[in-house]
Formats: sequence, C-alpha cells, structure tokens
Amino acid sequence: MTDAKPSARSFCSGGLTVSRPTATEGVAWEKVANSIEFIPAEFSVRDQPESVAQEMLRCEPEEIDRLIDAGLPFERRSGVRCFDANDLYNLGMYSDSGKTQPELTFRLLFRFARRPVDDLLRAKEWDFRVSLECVDCPEEAPWRLEEPDVLRFGGSVAGVTRPSVSRGSAGFTATVTTTGARTPVVSPVLRRLTGEYLDAGYRWQMIPVPMQAHPDRVHAMGATSCIAASLHLAESFRAAGYRAEAKRGWFCGVLGGALDLPHACVEVEDDDGAVKTVDIAKSQLAARLSADTEQFQELCLGSIYNKVIPSTASGNAPFGYHDCGSQLPIRVHTDIQAVR
Repeated sequence: MTDAKPSARSFCSGGLTVSRPTATEGVAWEKVANSIEFIPAEFSVRDQPESVAQEMLRCEPEEIDRLIDAGLPFERRSGVRCFDANDLYNLGMYSDSGKTQPELTFRLLFRFARRPVDDLLRAKEWDFRVSLECVDCPEEAPWRLEEPDVLRFGGSVAGVTRPSVSRGSAGFTATVTTTGARTPVVSPVLRRLTGEYLDAGYRWQMIPVPMQAHPDRVHAMGATSCIAASLHLAESFRAAGYRAEAKRGWFCGVLGGALDLPHACVEVEDDDGAVKTVDIAKSQLAARLSADTEQFQELCLGSIYNKVIPSTASGNAPFGYHDCGSQLPIRVHTDIQAVR
C-alpha cells in the first residue's frame, strides 16, 4: 500500500469474490452520491479505470452512468473513464448494499472489535517490511524512514535491516513486537473534548493524505479521517493546556496483512503524567460498523492495543525520504505479516 491513497489491492483482497452481475441491484446510487462529498479536484487523482469501479461497487456500466449523472467526477484516459479511488471507496462504503468491496472489507476488518479485547492486549510479533521507491531519482543518496516506535509502549524491534545508500529503490525489514495495556484517559477535560468531537456528527470518509493535513477542509465537508481528526484533537488538547501531538503509524494484522493501513492517533500527557494514545478514528469506525464494540471503543480512549505499530512520524508527515534532490515524494509500500 502506498503512502498516498488506497489501492485497488485494498479492495480486492481476502478472497472477497462476489459475482458482480446484479450484486447491488436496487441500490439508489443517485441518493448515495448525494450523501457523500467527492474529493475536491485539487486533491483528486482520477486514475482508477471503470473496470475497477464496476468491481469495487459490484455494478454494471449503466449504474456507473447513473453515478456520473449524479455528480461522480471522472477523467478520460486513453478513452477510458477513470475515477478517484477515494470517491469509489466512499460510494461503496455508504451504499448500504452490504455487497460492495469496501463494505465487505470493513466488515472483515472490524470483526476483531466485536470480540473480548483481552487478545488485543497480549504481545504480538510482526514481520515488518517496507519498500521505498523514488520515482524521479537522479542519483545515489541516503534513505530515511520513520521507523516503528514501539519501545515506549512495551514493544520491541529486532533484526533490523536499514536501507543503504542507493538509487531508485530500497527496503527496510525488522521483526516488531507490539503489546497492549489498559491505560484509559483519566482527565475529564480530555474525555470531554474527545466526546465532543465524536458527537459532532462528522462522517468518516476515505480522504487523500495531502488533504488530511488540512483538517478544516476535511471538516468543512462534514467528513473526518484519522489524520485530520488527530491533528484537530491534538490542537484542542494543546489549547486546553495539555502536551499533545498527532502521530502516524500502521493499523495492521487484518486480512492476512493485505490491509496494513497508514494510521494516525493522538499522543497526550494525561493528568496522571502518563502518555496516552487516543485512537479517535478507530473508535468512531467501530461504533459505525458494529453496535456491540463498546469495549474496543473504550480501549481506543487512552489504552494501547497490539494491532497498531506507531512510528516516529508526526501526524501528517511522510513515512520516508530520499536525499537525492528529487522534488517528488517517495512511494512507501508496507507489508506487515503476523508471526505469532
């Protein structure tokens, strides 16, 4: 998965094969299109061909026509209608068909949130691999990766292989052990601010990472996302007198490693002096996707759990850099597999 946007791989994994014909028959696509906010043109990358759109949404060309008539933006590339992956994802997520790839994926993604949380608190080992690609690389240069940062939360990193000076591409490998701990937020102020954000009515949408760096733009759409929410909440905590910072990482261990999603949460120093993590987006998503996830939602408010690998990157910073002088951001592909 790249650092910038969801990929078709995200939506086609896990053996989620559903016969496309008539799979979403009867969906009021015009109503669905009106219910979401499409990605603004300056942040949109319309490079997903119509065949991908049909597969993701389980619909026929006639239904794609209806979506376009209802406002779905597209571009023609080599004569093919192409769409932004985030727009397709959000349409599928809120189609209420129960059959689109985003719905099926998230249903599997959050199966764990309905179970007792004890399994999320044990030590868990991950085979952590990152591929770095510099697409406009003029010369050999050092690489820099915002590495897994788990020691502060009781985890460990072993067997690290860091990228050497090179041109074009490089890799990072390690064995990362995460663990969990019940450390709920105790500050009534922090809990109130978190509750106010959750109650504000923002609807979770897939948003491009560059746009998430502008929480006001995201919230003006009535939407939210993990980075935008974390940046906003960290600012609210700081305004209330607390030391807080939005941090990036990876949400991993779902669908056999096929969905190791770039993630963000807030780290804040609580009234008891301990640094707590507020994973507000996961709490919100769990509440939306299943009503019986109260234990997991509470775990997101201060505690840590073994499906998140925090990094050293701040809330909206890239995961990696190449010091070759290229003006283009590097591509970061992460593959995280559970060892035990």
